[in-house]
Amino acid sequence: MIVFVRYNLGPGVAVELREEASVAELKKVVGSQQGVQPENLRVLFAGRELPHTATLQGPSCWDDVLLPGRIHGVCQSDSCHGNEAQFFMKCASHPTTDNDPSVALDLIMSNTRDVPCIACTDVMDVVLVFQCPKRHVICLDCFRRYCETRLNERQFVHHPEIGYSLPCAAGCIDSLIKELHHFRVLGDEQYGRYLQYGAEECLLTIGGLMCPSPGCGAGLLPPDGSRRVQCDKQVGCGFVFCRDCREGYHEGACQPQMFGLKGGTIHLIASLRGRWDQASLLLIQKSTKRCPQCSVPVERNGGCMHMQCPLCRAEWCWLCGVPWNRECMGTHWFG
Repeated sequence: MIVFVRYNLGPGVAVELREEASVAELKKVVGSQQGVQPENLRVLFAGRELPHTATLQGPSCWDDVLLPGRIHGVCQSDSCHGNEAQFFMKCASHPTTDNDPSVALDLIMSNTRDVPCIACTDVMDVVLVFQCPKRHVICLDCFRRYCETRLNERQFVHHPEIGYSLPCAAGCIDSLIKELHHFRVLGDEQYGRYLQYGAEECLLTIGGLMCPSPGCGAGLLPPDGSRRVQCDKQVGCGFVFCRDCREGYHEGACQPQMFGLKGGTIHLIASLRGRWDQASLLLIQKSTKRCPQCSVPVERNGGCMHMQCPLCRAEWCWLCGVPWNRECMGTHWFG
């Protein structure tokens, strides 16, 4: 165990002791190094003197720091009988206050074992170690590219307890990143997209929808059973649209495959929508269909009839427009 000792005068030094050494042992080691009798030394911690019989117990792994109840001791405050330690992280590069804790990114660590990155095979100084059973290692540059690719494809996983996360890049089971602040390494712009997409996924999960008006995209929770939806002017644009087809509100049946100027806002078909000629409109009508669950236009550019919505993850049949099932699989999987 390494104990960092700071003297009243002079710089601090690191002292190596056995695990769970006593204060008396610390005094003996420091006294021999400084030429001072151990009984003449006082050990102060958090403003209070520690008795010579007190035991020094420090964290030996991240679980000791992050999980409650791992490190025990005796509180030196008056009238307090607490015996469990709680740790708070602080940034050492700039001044902080008691109400300004930092989050521990326990998956990012120094590559002391020289393990090569699972993606580029280079041995980097700082890596991220996934929480999978095999503890796969990825360098931070490859981790950023992995996250950005999945973000562009909207392939992050929305877990009801963890949140919007990613598993190990090797596809290992039960390997979702639990501390979501690890995605801050993406930078402000990409992390902003991550927060936006995560909020959208959560909204869709609880039955909400997003305003389809271009440039808006406000999250809405309209009452069930009403086709007429108006975007809240306090958070959005006030656009009134049909809940079923996401076009401007209309009476009567929706017109399938008609995409007006106020249609979908999903970036996957933005390039198709950006053309002004009639041929492009016909191409859109031919190559896209609305997801039967969330009504987002989805493009099919070849392959089988098994579709997956990039927004709500619903799996459905291109021909039937119903949830993917064994009958579709058996009769017209490939057309």
